Amino acid sequence: MSTKRVRNRAITLLSLGHACVDVYQGAVAALVPFFVAERAYSYAAASGVVLAASLLSSVVQPLFGALTDRWAMPWLLPLSALTGGAGVALSGVADSYALTLTVVAVSGVGVAAYHPEAARAARDAAHGSHTAMGWFSLGGNVGFALAPLLVAAVVATGGLGASPLLAVPAVVGAALCAAAVRSAAAGGGPAADRGKGAGRDDWRSFLRLSGAIVCRSIVFVGLSAFVSLYVRQRTGGGNVAGTAALCVLYVGGAVGTVAGGRLADRYGRLTVVRHAYVLTGLAVAGVVLVPGPSVYLFVAVTSAGLYVPFSLHITLGQDYLPRRVGTASGVTLGLTVSAGGLAAPVVGALADATSLRTALVPLIALPALGRLLLCGLREPAPPEPPGQAVPAGAVGSGSGSSSTA
Repeated sequence: MSTKRVRNRAITLLSLGHACVDVYQGAVAALVPFFVAERAYSYAAASGVVLAASLLSSVVQPLFGALTDRWAMPWLLPLSALTGGAGVALSGVADSYALTLTVVAVSGVGVAAYHPEAARAARDAAHGSHTAMGWFSLGGNVGFALAPLLVAAVVATGGLGASPLLAVPAVVGAALCAAAVRSAAAGGGPAADRGKGAGRDDWRSFLRLSGAIVCRSIVFVGLSAFVSLYVRQRTGGGNVAGTAALCVLYVGGAVGTVAGGRLADRYGRLTVVRHAYVLTGLAVAGVVLVPGPSVYLFVAVTSAGLYVPFSLHITLGQDYLPRRVGTASGVTLGLTVSAGGLAAPVVGALADATSLRTALVPLIALPALGRLLLCGLREPAPPEPPGQAVPAGAVGSGSGSSSTA
C-alpha cells in the first residue's frame, strides 16, 4: 500500500474515532435538561455536573500531554475512548449526586487522556498535510455537534435509565482507534524516543498563540451559550429561530474546519489564521449589531471564521514546542478551551445586569485582541522530509499535522 493511502486510511480512522470520543464532550451538557426534569436538580447542581466534566478534563490534558512526550502510548487511544463513554453511560443510572459527579469526571478524564496522544498520532499520520489535519479536526467537531441528537434519541425515549446505551459510540470509537494504531504502525509509526533531535522550543511564541486561542474560545463559548436566545430576541422568532441559529453555528464550523486546512496548504498557516481573526471580529459585530434575519448570515460567517484556524492552532502550537508536542496539544486543546467555559458565566451575569445584547458587545473586541497577539509570530521551521530518519517527536512536525478536540 502506498504511503499516501496508508496516511489517508490512518487519518480517516482517527477522524472517525475522534468523532466517537468527542460525542462525550457534548453529551454531558445535553444531559442537563434530563437531570433537571427527572432528578429535580437545581440549575446550580446541573452546572456542577458540566463543570465536573469540562474543567477537570481541561486541567488534566496538559498532564497527559507531558506523559505522551516521554513515552509512546498508542494503547491510550482505545482505552480513553472506552473510559470517556463509560462515565457518561453510567451518569444516568448513578443513584446519588456525588456518584453522578464522579462518573462524569471520569468521563472527562477519559476525553482528556485521548486528545494529546490522538493529536500526536494524527500529526505523524498527516506527514505535514494541513488538509489531512483539517479532516481529523472535523471528526471531533461532528461528534460534538451530534451529541445532543444522540442523547435526545436515547434518553428522551427511555429516560435516564437508558443512558448505558450511550456507551455504543465509545465501543465503536475504541475499535476505530485500535485500527488506526495498527494502520499507522504499518506505515512506519513513531519511535518511543520522543522529541530528541527536534528543534528548539519557542515558548514565547507558544504563549502568545495560546493567548489568541483563549480569545477565540471565549467568543465561541459565549455565542454557543447565548446565540439561540439572542437570535430569538433579534428576529422575534420562537424556539425554531433560535435552534436554527445554533445549527448554523455548528454547520459553519464544519465548513470552516475543512477550509482552514486547504487554505493553509496554499497560503500558509499564520496568514490564514490572522485573516480568520479579522473576519471573525467583523462577523461578530454583525451578529450583535445588525438586526433582522441577516443575523443568520453573520452567524454563519462568524462560525467559519472561528473554525478556519481550529486545526491550525494545534499544529502551530506543536511546531513551536517540537520537543513537547504532547504538552502543546494538551494546553491548546485543554487549558485554553477551559477559559471560554469560565468566561461564559461572566457573560451571563452581565446579561442579567444589563441586557443580552450589551453582554455580547465585548465579544466583538476579542478577535481583534487575538489578532494583536499574533502580530510578529513567524511560521515555525519546516519539518524534515518524511524519508529522512527523524525521531518520532519531529515526524510531520511543521506544516500542519495535528488536530484537536
